[in-house]
Amino acid sequence: MQNNQNNAPLTEEEEQAQLIEQAQIRREKLAKLTAEGNNPYEKTKYDVTANSQSVKDGFEALEGKEVSIAGRLMSRRIMGKASFSHISDREGLIQIYVRRDDVGEENYASFKKDYDIGDIVGVKGFVFKTQTGEISVHCTHIEMLSKALLPLPEKQHGLTNADIRYRQRDLDLIVNPEVKKTFVSRSKILKEIRAYLDNMGYLEVDTPVLTTLEIGAAARPFKTHHNALDIDMYLRIETELYLKRLIVGGLERVYEVGRIFRNEGMDAFHNPEFTTIEMYQAYTDYFGMMDHIEDLYKTVTQNVCGTTQISYQGTPIDMGAKWTRLTMKEAVKKYCGADYDTWADDESARAAAKELHCEVPEGDKATKGHILIALFDEFVESKLIQPTIIYDYPVENSPLAKRKPTDPAFTERFEYFICAHEFGNAFSELNDPIDQKQRFVKQVAEKRASEPGCNAQVDEDFVTALEYGLPPTGGLGMGVDRLVMLLTDSSTIRDVILFPTMKPKK
Repeated sequence: MQNNQNNAPLTEEEEQAQLIEQAQIRREKLAKLTAEGNNPYEKTKYDVTANSQSVKDGFEALEGKEVSIAGRLMSRRIMGKASFSHISDREGLIQIYVRRDDVGEENYASFKKDYDIGDIVGVKGFVFKTQTGEISVHCTHIEMLSKALLPLPEKQHGLTNADIRYRQRDLDLIVNPEVKKTFVSRSKILKEIRAYLDNMGYLEVDTPVLTTLEIGAAARPFKTHHNALDIDMYLRIETELYLKRLIVGGLERVYEVGRIFRNEGMDAFHNPEFTTIEMYQAYTDYFGMMDHIEDLYKTVTQNVCGTTQISYQGTPIDMGAKWTRLTMKEAVKKYCGADYDTWADDESARAAAKELHCEVPEGDKATKGHILIALFDEFVESKLIQPTIIYDYPVENSPLAKRKPTDPAFTERFEYFICAHEFGNAFSELNDPIDQKQRFVKQVAEKRASEPGCNAQVDEDFVTALEYGLPPTGGLGMGVDRLVMLLTDSSTIRDVILFPTMKPKK
């Protein structure tokens, strides 16, 4: 906002005072309308026959015919006996022409004096085109359906403060059309993913969000308490274990669009509450899941963006090309020269990392596998710009993946990377209950040692399910929010989550 006298920006105090004054004026208008028997909040419905885009697209058929539209008043140009305004609905903006002789003197006077930018209005009228060629609605009746008691940000300055945008997403959607476009795209992306998986014979399922135990995974859960049962419970950090129990039960192909909660840090790619899709398919392995995810991404990108040639933050990405596939050993050797196959033991691996000035874990967490992971994190991930699949991960960081029969130090696991970020994780699922129990026990012990006071436990129910027999299975988890960021060219995860986690204001 600006000072009208000297055109200088208002101070924060002046701006707040002006907002309070405008809000008071709007409340006085509401009181006047109510006293006259026209309380807009008493309206219960409005019959809408068209929207802004359908009027524009169907102009030839609709010209001269009556339509009924509704939306938010976004502009007004009062010109004596006639006025032009714009209404915003879910499809965009459309101009309306309001003339005293058409809507009546009393109605027009109220439109001029009682209506404000931001009010929700209903309009009936006939479709026409102005002398400047703008498709519009010539009003024969207009009524207020809801009074906006707070003013919208000035059009000249808009709503650019990121903190306010994320805290007040409703306001952000009103004044920033590109934000609405992002979330329309998010919905379309989810629809396309579901369509792809449904066509592949997958069944969408729901599994519990609240669990009764804290598992040994590295992610830290949110903890709550169930009063009736008098037990602590945890918000899920993954959907994996329940979904694999469904494979045991014979569903064979399942997926879940799941809300996940992790009590961890926040940055451009992390929010404590986020969305994943996990999918599991019996009788395939991680190579089968590689083929699925590559085809899924290409299909969704083409259907949502209209092309597989996209750009993310200025970097061209070719989603349609054949994705590069490298083992972790191959990737580390390619990008930093370290050759895992030449390391005789853990000590030689640590020496190789030291030569490259790579910081490595200490003690029993400094095995050859740990060193390989550290070198990958340090030298490789930042180089993976075009879609790349990295597979065959060390067993040290893959507690749920099946070991490679030809090399038990590695697992049949892959992750895929785009623009130097990981977008998904997949395994040939471990179905040996004895091996799984041993890995769980070790994982829980490590977590309890590193986090005093944690109550991590082995998921005995899952181990029992494996004892009934899990067929050879491929599984994959993908981050929905990161895919939406990629396909909408959004720089932060907060731009693709409607209501991201925010620290409360004091």
